[in-house]
Amino acid sequence: MEDSRLATRVIIVRHGQSSYNTLKMIQGRCDESVLTEKGSADAHKVGATLASLRFDAVYCSPLQRAKQTAEVILPYLQGTPELLAIDNLMEIDLPLWEKLTKSEVKEKFPDEYQCWKERPHEFSMGYPKEVSREHFPVLALYEQAQQFWQDILPRHQGGTILIVAHNGINRCLISSALKIPPALYHSIQQSNCGINVLNFAGRWGELVQLESLNQTSHLGDALPTPREGHQGLRLLLVRHGETEWNRVSRFQGGIDVPLNDNGRRQAQQAAEFLKDVPIDFAISSPMLRPKETAEIILQSHPSVELELQETLKEINHGLWEGKLESEIKQEYADLLRQWQVAPETVQMPQGENLQQVWERAIASWNAIITSAALSSTKLKTGLVVAHDAINKVILCHVLGLQAESFWCIKQGNGAVTVIDYPYGLEKAPILQAMNITTHLSGGVLDKTAAGAL
Repeated sequence: MEDSRLATRVIIVRHGQSSYNTLKMIQGRCDESVLTEKGSADAHKVGATLASLRFDAVYCSPLQRAKQTAEVILPYLQGTPELLAIDNLMEIDLPLWEKLTKSEVKEKFPDEYQCWKERPHEFSMGYPKEVSREHFPVLALYEQAQQFWQDILPRHQGGTILIVAHNGINRCLISSALKIPPALYHSIQQSNCGINVLNFAGRWGELVQLESLNQTSHLGDALPTPREGHQGLRLLLVRHGETEWNRVSRFQGGIDVPLNDNGRRQAQQAAEFLKDVPIDFAISSPMLRPKETAEIILQSHPSVELELQETLKEINHGLWEGKLESEIKQEYADLLRQWQVAPETVQMPQGENLQQVWERAIASWNAIITSAALSSTKLKTGLVVAHDAINKVILCHVLGLQAESFWCIKQGNGAVTVIDYPYGLEKAPILQAMNITTHLSGGVLDKTAAGAL
């Protein structure tokens, strides 16, 4: 469903590789780290990738690794947007850990490091010369991100802005906008020079949509690299290709509509995108549109059998199915409006509600990850092909969101999402990348059909 409420576009980029990144040293607010040759080269790639877009302003952290990245990108952009260095885009403040390697931090601060990794919202540290002053780095950064949004959004209503900053603050910018809890600080990946797209309906507190997360294909990496030593599970969550009903905004839900020619082309493009990615198993909704999408992708992986799961079927829209959005607006104007602003409260006439979809989708997802984890002691990659509503529900679950955040997640036809479980099933997964459509359009924006579910 196309959402005309989304008016302000924000593109967020992490700085290029820095000298401290290569040494695996904690940077925080230390300003000694500078871009490496690779970091500068990647920043040029970001600039070239964003060259077709017009920006109203560019904001960056004042720390030189981010500022240098922004300065490389700036000449590629249309017009002459002003570059503004903003303190509220500075990286997380870790005063006792700066200039230490990660291994040194683990050795010197074992309990604190464990808290940092497992309970970041509870993690605290003092300041070197102010022992009595307790500092909660993640909570402070989350508040800093909220303040940035409140200050900046009113200046650019209906416009497009670029932000160039750091791993931690980027995570908090995205999390605070979507209301992802600080406890899941480590659940969002930010690669050097990765690109994210957020869409805002208006001012702070109104609807926000995560269009894409951590795009890296412009750097030559189709998908973010698994973390070093990752022996867990990687799931590639894909939405089916376009159907004719997607194209014209006709609600399909439980009606078994096949892919159209463009949808088959999108599936072929997804197959090409994933052809060099090892796939160990594959699961799909049994409906025609995801099943055919999965089968086309698996042509490059002939040894993998496709398993079909009924619980991954699309939401049942009941009496809305087969109708155009314009027709539903005439017959069910109030209910359609309610679906658009409070989807978790809607019972589809003679159909399902989101809670029912949530329960079966998450039960299916948990069964998939449990089964895969039990049968492997090495990194294992699975393909899961499903639908818009199913994928959105799964992503809300992964990000610690509830059904009311349904519209905060974008899933384009043929889009690829990457979810890792590097530390086992008992610990939070990591959303490595989301709604990647660069293999379809070649650009950073999702240009797939915005039709009905």
